[in-house]
Amino acid sequence: MLKKFWNSLNKKNDNTNEEIIEKDDLKAEEENLENANKDEDINANDMNEDDKEVIEEESIVESVEENIEENIEENTEESTLNDNIEAEKIEEVSLNQAEPDMDEEQPQKNLGFFAKLKEGLSKTTQNLTGKLDELFKGHIEIDEELYEEIEEILITGDVGFETTLKIVDMLRKNVKKKSIQDVKEVREELKLIVEEILSGDDSYLKLEPKPAILVIVGVNGVGKTTSIGKIAMRLKSEGKSVLLAAGDTFRAAAAEQLEVWADRAGVELIKHQEGSDPSAVIFDAISGAKARNTDVLICDTAGRLHNKKNLMQELAKIFRIIDREYPEATKEVLLVIDATTGQNAINQVKIFKEAAPLTGIILTKLDGTAKGGVVLSIKSEQQLPIKLIGVGEKIEDLQDFNAKDFAKALFSSN
Repeated sequence: MLKKFWNSLNKKNDNTNEEIIEKDDLKAEEENLENANKDEDINANDMNEDDKEVIEEESIVESVEENIEENIEENTEESTLNDNIEAEKIEEVSLNQAEPDMDEEQPQKNLGFFAKLKEGLSKTTQNLTGKLDELFKGHIEIDEELYEEIEEILITGDVGFETTLKIVDMLRKNVKKKSIQDVKEVREELKLIVEEILSGDDSYLKLEPKPAILVIVGVNGVGKTTSIGKIAMRLKSEGKSVLLAAGDTFRAAAAEQLEVWADRAGVELIKHQEGSDPSAVIFDAISGAKARNTDVLICDTAGRLHNKKNLMQELAKIFRIIDREYPEATKEVLLVIDATTGQNAINQVKIFKEAAPLTGIILTKLDGTAKGGVVLSIKSEQQLPIKLIGVGEKIEDLQDFNAKDFAKALFSSN
């Protein structure tokens, strides 16, 4: 009879009527059993045991139903929490994934990344190189008017005034030096100049020798916490041990948001109460990283620009603690910039360069803007390498920056 109850529990909650029928059948069978054994001496305690068995069975049913309701409530709460962060599909990555057996598989993987980069830069390509293509089609000769119109397109494409003058000056010299006569070749030369400006040996995350510490800075709303989460998941998938530090103690729910990412990535998080001293969090995180022999410690920081003085003081204190408590660590200080802000991003770079020893830039939301030309300004005018770029919402859409691939995607024909 218990089997009938368990079978009914495997159905959904709308089977309540069937459960009632099953219970009625149980009672009917018990009454038949009582009438059939009237002539035999039945111990009253045995009947009590039967009653207890029925009560226990009903208790099991109620307990399981309560567990189901609790699971539903927990899933609802988790879903609500996840809605507070950027929605994206998280795929499991095997830490022991085997290397491809066929050489042909690796180019397919690279092509996939390039295709995503090209798609992510589509708005910038349309705004910048699309206009350049129309310009080259309408010109027969390489004259001063051509150079002036190239300048106008680059400036309006958020490349920046100083960087535009630098690019056009380089273009003039190269055209003369290489004796270029065909307007179509000017486009290819322009692509090579963009690649040259963006190139550098420092455009990758430096995580060796271990241990390493990444300090992530940036104003609120640029995608700082999301970038930290994506980096953590990526490093964890590569087999590295990672620890997160919730150093943004002033923004409401910042630690909770980072905790969701820590849970997703399967890494630990060091946090304090909201409003506490950020440097105290970093101090405890460094101690934790040493105790755990952690490969990479990633620190979130406050992004308040309404009071520049306080921002500088907070960051200065954090870096003093890092220098004192973790001098052996390989250090990266990365500024997260929202590409949709265009040339306003340059002002953010200038402010944070005063407050922190920046080593690179994470440029997010390139897929949502036509202002991707700001990449050139940041690299050329501020002398900071672009380390990572975001060209979508998925984990794999936060890509390592590659100058050659970027220039190729920017100047690719649709």
